[in-house]
Amino acid sequence: MEPPTYHQSEFVPMKESRYEGPAVAQHTTVRIDRTEPLPRDHIIWSLCCLLYANPLCLGLAAFCYSIKARDRKVAGDMQGARRHASNALCLNIFALVLVVIMVILFFVYLANISWYLNQMIHRV
Repeated sequence: MEPPTYHQSEFVPMKESRYEGPAVAQHTTVRIDRTEPLPRDHIIWSLCCLLYANPLCLGLAAFCYSIKARDRKVAGDMQGARRHASNALCLNIFALVLVVIMVILFFVYLANISWYLNQMIHRV
C-alpha cells in the first residue's frame, strides 16, 4: 500500500487585518487512494454465533476478534484488521459447523429413541 500523497496548497489571502499586511491561511490536503477494499470484520455473524450458537465459547472468541478487527480498521492498520478478521471468520465457520453437527446428532438421537420406543411398544 502506498503512503498518502501530500499536496501543498497556495496561500489564500483573507480580509485585511489591522496588523502588517493581509492575513493568509495555509492548509495541506491529504489524499488517500484506496486500491484494496477494506477488510470485513464479520461482526454481525459473530454476534449471531455468540447469542444463538456458542459451542465451546467459539462465538465469544469470534466476537472478540471481530471487535479487534474493527478497532484495527479504524486505527488504519489494515494488515492487523485482516488478520483479526480472518481469525473471526475461521472461528465463526468452526462454530457453525459444530452447531450443525450437534443439531444433526440430536435429530439422529431423537429418531433412535423413537424407533426404540416403537419397538418396545410392539413387543408387548
